[in-house]
Amino acid sequence: MSEKVLVAGVGMIQFAKPGASQSYIEMGAEATRRALADAGIAYDLVQQAFAGYVYGDSTCGQTALYEVGMTGIPIVNVNNNCSTGSTALYLARQAIATGDADCVLALGFEQMQAGALKSHWDDRPVTRARFVPIMHGLTADLAHLPQALRTFGGAGREHMQRYGTRMETFAAVRAKASRHAANNPLALFRKQMTTEDVMNDTVLMPGVMTRLMACPPTCGGAAAILVSEKFAKKHGLRTDVQIVAQSLTTDPPASFDPPSMLNYVGTHMTRSAANSVYEKAGIGPEDIDVCELHDCFAHNEVICYESLGFCPEGGAEKFVSDGDNTYGGKVVVNPSGGLLSKGHPLGATGLAQCYELTHQLRGTADQRQVQGAKLALQHNLGLGGACVVTLYGRN
Repeated sequence: MSEKVLVAGVGMIQFAKPGASQSYIEMGAEATRRALADAGIAYDLVQQAFAGYVYGDSTCGQTALYEVGMTGIPIVNVNNNCSTGSTALYLARQAIATGDADCVLALGFEQMQAGALKSHWDDRPVTRARFVPIMHGLTADLAHLPQALRTFGGAGREHMQRYGTRMETFAAVRAKASRHAANNPLALFRKQMTTEDVMNDTVLMPGVMTRLMACPPTCGGAAAILVSEKFAKKHGLRTDVQIVAQSLTTDPPASFDPPSMLNYVGTHMTRSAANSVYEKAGIGPEDIDVCELHDCFAHNEVICYESLGFCPEGGAEKFVSDGDNTYGGKVVVNPSGGLLSKGHPLGATGLAQCYELTHQLRGTADQRQVQGAKLALQHNLGLGGACVVTLYGRN
């Protein structure tokens, strides 16, 4: 039998631009302290920890957590590209659900460098090396662009060609993110902008993307304390937020054959993970009240509306124009401001999403609050690949 998994505490620090943040040690330790304080427990009650980061040496997790305490517990370092934080959360949930532990910390942090994402290894094959020629072939005219921009820009362009999606739709999604972030004191960018402001920004891909449609490199940390129901009752902890269902998927063959940039950026992984979660929980996408999804580019948010089942394939533009992605619509997407406005420190992103959705279900999200939220969906994507979809509910 599976143990019920509760979110007893969450913590997050304000994200910052590279060069303006504390070290990963300080960010990871502070996020952990805040999660512990939110849960109302001391570190010595934590039985296991999973620490996620992408850019760092081995055992960075221990290095950060030793600043909080040295209790001899298992600490496992996690790296799953941009889905690292949610993968740490997945492992923490699994430890409790199987009865292996009763109180587990999931931590994510990232101390990033300025500029486009890049590998720091040049003496070995890159990840996805077997499949990179597919992307190169489909986006040969974009060879001058950084790989992440080329990848997601290429997927956005394919969506435009296939379904007639306009560039203005991506700009509207970015403008929506800015309106949501204006109410989030922990967001990196809080200035509101219009669709026109986004359209008039520096062009990165003519007719497809401006600079504002891409998330910025960011530094930050976030953490969650997961507990079993019996542990919560024993220690008098809150029991109001539960992880109802969760799924972690990797690429199927259809991600690469037939060649398609939409498939290349993880639509099959997302659809499979989401459908698994809906099935486990006995619900459908129409039941979701609020969602934090992986909007590394405005284009990916639009693509994910369809992969998560919020609208039919090809229906994302109508979903946006009808206002179904914000307050008063079908599902409030990225009330935090998302990666586009809140920032995207790779290892911390999944746990920052957990932080936001936990507060939404508690009813403590202040001006960002989605009234009456009962079911919250989290989507965190890492190419390479891994996709984690998590469903939270009010317990």
